[in-house]
Amino acid sequence: MVIAIDMMGGDFAPLEAVNGVIEYIAEGHSADTLLLVGDKPAIEQHFKERGHSSGSIKIVHSDQVIGMHEHPTKALKEKQQSSIAIGFGLLASGKVDAFISAGNTGAMLVGTLFTIKALEGVIRPTISTIIPKENGGTGLLLDVGLNADCKPEQLNQFAVMGSVYAQLILGIDRPAVGLINVGEEEGKGNLLAQATYPLLKENKHIHFIGNIEGRDILTGKADVMVCEGFTGNILLKFAETIYDISEKRGLNDEYFKRFNFENYGGTPILGVAKPVVIGHGISKAKAFRNMIGVARKMIETGVLDKMKEDLQ
Repeated sequence: MVIAIDMMGGDFAPLEAVNGVIEYIAEGHSADTLLLVGDKPAIEQHFKERGHSSGSIKIVHSDQVIGMHEHPTKALKEKQQSSIAIGFGLLASGKVDAFISAGNTGAMLVGTLFTIKALEGVIRPTISTIIPKENGGTGLLLDVGLNADCKPEQLNQFAVMGSVYAQLILGIDRPAVGLINVGEEEGKGNLLAQATYPLLKENKHIHFIGNIEGRDILTGKADVMVCEGFTGNILLKFAETIYDISEKRGLNDEYFKRFNFENYGGTPILGVAKPVVIGHGISKAKAFRNMIGVARKMIETGVLDKMKEDLQ
């Protein structure tokens, strides 16, 4: 198992990426499982300043960086020696088993869709986010922005992929799947929701419990919550403010602290053949450490192979 890390992605690169790698190794994980992609002299200097030797860690030098606001397709085409382009090249050639980055989200999505093949039968890959439940559990919301407009068949696939991820990564034995809607009754909602409901109801690979409303998102009624990316992204950005506001107001509440995105690292792209994990641009050490952990668990559990099996 080898996980490639884009060390130049994010607002605090490469310092916080280095700090995250150090924390990950300190947990007892082998440095041999990591391959760092970025400015080699700068990375080695940060390790030295932290009092850690980089001698046992593999580093692939990159001369270029894709900025956070560059045009994704144009940047990937023109910056073949960037850390993101090199990372995808390593993943596509089989030299690494997973790739993570907190860099330009658009470039990561474009790189995934055009470099890594989608699983057989997948209409469109999806991205998800963890939702902390008030009862102490953990839920999964998808799609959260990759697919703003969807067809019913796509939401049906999202439900399958989300269920597999919830089982193997979140440890939920029989995840309950809910369709986000404006009412609980069958037949409620817009045309997309009305057309999706019967597909989910007939799907033997999921445990569909029906429609769920906005008030059910945090209560634990469903483990996997399905919607198109337009709605999902609004919910994601709303959830992110819960932690920010609680911190500003000095609310020392354990539940609100669970909304800190760094607890979960990043979001994997589901529906592609190899693990790709995207982190927040403001990720610091904790987020990088947990991103590596997500990638490792995806490899160990074979979650993408299980998705392929269920989708077929």
